[in-house]
Amino acid sequence: MAEINSIIFENNMLKLIDQRKLPTIFEYFTCTNYRDVEYAIREMVVRGAPAIGATAAYGTLLLVDELIKENLTKVEFNKKIDIGLEFLNNSRPTAVNLMWAINKMKEVISTNSTKSYDDISLAVKKEAILIHKEDIETNKRMAKHGAKLINQGDTILTHCNTGALATAGYGTALGVIREAFYQEKNIFVYADETRPRLQGARLTAWELMEEGIPSKLIVDSAAATLIRDKKIDIILVGADRIALNGDSANKIGTFMLSVIAEKYNIPFYIVAPTTTIDFDIVSGGEIVIEERPSNEITIIGERVVAPAGMEVYNPAFDVTPNDLINGIVTEKGIIYPPFEKNIIKLKNNIGD
Repeated sequence: MAEINSIIFENNMLKLIDQRKLPTIFEYFTCTNYRDVEYAIREMVVRGAPAIGATAAYGTLLLVDELIKENLTKVEFNKKIDIGLEFLNNSRPTAVNLMWAINKMKEVISTNSTKSYDDISLAVKKEAILIHKEDIETNKRMAKHGAKLINQGDTILTHCNTGALATAGYGTALGVIREAFYQEKNIFVYADETRPRLQGARLTAWELMEEGIPSKLIVDSAAATLIRDKKIDIILVGADRIALNGDSANKIGTFMLSVIAEKYNIPFYIVAPTTTIDFDIVSGGEIVIEERPSNEITIIGERVVAPAGMEVYNPAFDVTPNDLINGIVTEKGIIYPPFEKNIIKLKNNIGD
């Protein structure tokens, strides 16, 4: 089993696999302060909702340790903490794990506010390490639940990257695929390239090859033909935010797959931890969809592929409505329709 350490914290530095450079260059991007962390999230050095959450937690630690060196009063310290955390929180708008992690760190700082600065730093560090560790454990539990959906000899279609690179380790939808492979279910995987940033081609294909999982890379527009021709048994994708009714935001192109899957009666599953569920929003209509720069579409590498001045629409995500989703695989088990009823039931049992 290949082990991919997408996030490493050591010697008061955060090291992230620079996903902008894969698959041709494997190197770590080093963050020595919280501004580096904000840049890494915003510029997609690191991506994937769970990975962004864990990264933001370590970013909070770097923020705290930087402010401690300024010999501030507690009032000044708290004010600058709020400013710094808001800065981190605004790095990307859609992935709810970012906001979740920032709120967790705020709670830790508030709970320890009367203690010494060193004690606050220690508490924040413990929480960041816990978030990192728990994400890996959560992914492995999800993988066990999700692998039950995979039959011997299944051909799986996946979109974007949902592996160890998108999390603190192991993966969400790709974690399920890993588990089915380890269970010797003789699976085969088709991976969408995932335009415009090609996370499927650059990242998922790289992870599949690292693991030795039988697979092929396809252009996004080939998926419909494979589904129509009954060459896909199940579709597994991740999510960056899930509403209370089960509507799920994921990488652009996911909604299109769900529509085609519905037409041809192919099971379509979301794989995401409960931290990706936003219990404060009722439906996907409330999810803010990030729009990325136009040059992600008009330029590939250093080559211009569109005429100068052409306007571009480049949403990073789309929302798949709940009626096109067969189930949501979480570390607590698989949530089936009716989603709102069962998500509320899950919320009440989160602490169990």
